[in-house]
Amino acid sequence: MRILLLTMGKTDIRWVAEGLEMYSSRLVHYVPFSVKELPELKGAGSLRPEQIKQKEGEALLKAIKPSDTVILLDERGEEFTSKQFAERMGKYLQAGKDVVFVVGGAYGFSPSMYERAQAKLSLSKMTCSHQLVRTVFAEQLYRAFTILKGEPYHNE
Repeated sequence: MRILLLTMGKTDIRWVAEGLEMYSSRLVHYVPFSVKELPELKGAGSLRPEQIKQKEGEALLKAIKPSDTVILLDERGEEFTSKQFAERMGKYLQAGKDVVFVVGGAYGFSPSMYERAQAKLSLSKMTCSHQLVRTVFAEQLYRAFTILKGEPYHNE
């Protein structure tokens, strides 16, 4: 099983990139983990939000293999405690399929992305910057693996 964090656009916030790199380097001790940042759309300023979502969806779908389990990081997704998320990650580990967590652009996901996804995950009821969510997600994923391994990072 491999885990990919697939994002639209690169982060231009240094501390977000540093936080993502820190948790990415920790995660590789538990699971093959990588981040793939797709380039932002060229000429997006002349497009309507629905057109942007559609074009971003096409780019995201090209980066996903047919065999991947796809989970959208979406404000309307299912919410978990850290322990519940760890349990879900344990089920994905047992299934043995590669898992792709997807961070969309500023306008969210296209209908084709919702159709392709097996699940939606919300990190909070509050809306987060699509750049910041990368680091928050990587930390929660790291926390999930420490819970699964019985390591002392997570406190109750």
